[in-house]
Amino acid sequence: MRWARKRLRFRARRVGRKLTPVADRTSNLQPDDIILFSVMRDENLRLPYFLQYYRDLGVSHFCIVDNDSTDGSADYLAGQPDVSLWHTGASYKAARYGVDWLNDLQSRYAHGHWCVVVDADEFLIYPFCDTRPLHALTDWLDSCEIKSFSTMLLDMYPKGRLVDHSYQRGQNPMDITGWFDSGNYTVRPGPIYGNLWIQGGPRSRVFFDNQPRRAPALNKIPLVKWDRRYAYVNSTHMLLPSALNRVYDSAGGEKASGILLHAKFLDNFTAKAAEEVVRNQHHADPDQYRTYVNEMSGDLQL
Repeated sequence: MRWARKRLRFRARRVGRKLTPVADRTSNLQPDDIILFSVMRDENLRLPYFLQYYRDLGVSHFCIVDNDSTDGSADYLAGQPDVSLWHTGASYKAARYGVDWLNDLQSRYAHGHWCVVVDADEFLIYPFCDTRPLHALTDWLDSCEIKSFSTMLLDMYPKGRLVDHSYQRGQNPMDITGWFDSGNYTVRPGPIYGNLWIQGGPRSRVFFDNQPRRAPALNKIPLVKWDRRYAYVNSTHMLLPSALNRVYDSAGGEKASGILLHAKFLDNFTAKAAEEVVRNQHHADPDQYRTYVNEMSGDLQL
């Protein structure tokens, strides 16, 4: 595992050379800042609410990789005073779906900081998040000497057809996607890295009903007290050192955890999925987006 981590870090440094700084404001970082890291492409529609949501939680700085957006996302992000932006036109797939880019940036800028690593459609909630900022959680985690905080990705969706619910820029997506599956989830231990592997929800029910083991993983570890020796292995599903993945109690007790509300299913989902099939860049399993497209129509409802 130690050698695997070293290889990931070396790879991240090499692949990270393809990142070109557009607006580097990392000199403004303060020791107690919480930093958010993300890779994005054509997310201009979502950005105003996404940035404000995490600012309100207590994120002080955003380190974002723009992967060749064409919708004005880069210009918008470059104009935000708390955003540092890098651009690359390199292959998302060749960078292990953006993980290498973020591992490189985190090794450079995140050492000693609590870091949030999420996509533009993921919204972190945690115990008492409606009354206490993210610093209250990270202070408690520090006092307990806990370095990582786990969540389950919860797919949210609207009632009825997706196309009947138009999302407006700056809107809270949960105003539209207020529904979720309360059951049908499976949890099993990961055999190599010691993480939990969670599957289920509407994507399993609708798109992978005949092959539930191929459904997307819903386990995430998006909040970590970063050390330059760390590395994400596969998205935010697991990390090295593997002790960071033991975010659950195995002896009958309880550990604090959160939820990532996943607002993937907006009215532009069909067009986005079709684009990803053509690009063939988005996921380790190229058939996943093809499955979405094959199962979808203008009447798609979850």
